Amino acid sequence: MDPGGDQLTQRQRELLHDWLPGAEVVQDHSWGLVGTTVLELVHRGARYVAKAGDAKDHHLAREVWAHRNWLGPWTSRGRAPQLVHADSEAKLLVTRYLPGELVQGSEHEFRPDIYRQAGELLARSHEQVAIEGEEFEAREKVKSLAWLDGPHRIAADVVERLRELVESWPTPPATLVPTHGDWHPRNWLVHEGVVSVIDFGRADLRPALTDFARLAVQQFRADPALESAFLDGYGSDPREAAAWRRNRVREAIGTAVWAYQVGNEPFEQQGHRMIAEALADG
Repeated sequence: MDPGGDQLTQRQRELLHDWLPGAEVVQDHSWGLVGTTVLELVHRGARYVAKAGDAKDHHLAREVWAHRNWLGPWTSRGRAPQLVHADSEAKLLVTRYLPGELVQGSEHEFRPDIYRQAGELLARSHEQVAIEGEEFEAREKVKSLAWLDGPHRIAADVVERLRELVESWPTPPATLVPTHGDWHPRNWLVHEGVVSVIDFGRADLRPALTDFARLAVQQFRADPALESAFLDGYGSDPREAAAWRRNRVREAIGTAVWAYQVGNEPFEQQGHRMIAEALADG
């Protein structure tokens, strides 16, 4: 059997054949919105997950870097998948299969104990290293303005308000730590009550508060008890007011524009709501 078929490049298929000869695809876990293929494989009785990027992908290299440098606090406890093979140039990696069901959409999504565990796991990553980043805020400011210059459905008067706000921001130094970049229940697994972490394609050095962004506009908004449990697990709250507001606006702009560009209308509407709420908060 040819794992991945037309979903993978010739080079990716060759590597999979070399790494896991005769492997059988048992499930396709790809999301379908972006050009990332995620395949569950069986090889000699063991289960693996292969993740491959297409020509436009710019996340697989980050994911390989995270596996090789930042996941130790999780993998040492069996709370993240172990890297087995990787080729950043070919945009392909293979990890050992990690058992569990996605927290998002399951009965576990609104259980405070899940969020307490997620907070504990996040703290273990963030506490690994901290550096002073002189360019982070300036770089993110430029990115937000670039999003506004691209195709989107944000109303013209709102774009004007956002642009004026973003251009007014200071660009102070920021303390950067190893962040996941997409920290919420879609990337958490639960198995026998224990939470684990997957998907490291957005891993990067950022302020710790950025890993609170997805939760703040979704699950925390639905149930404040989840936020309390998460903070209890994390041990503190890194969301300094001015930096948090800048991040909220950046996240709102990025969500509305990216979702429009990939055709995810529900997520786009969430982005518009995030923009309205961030602007309303002054």
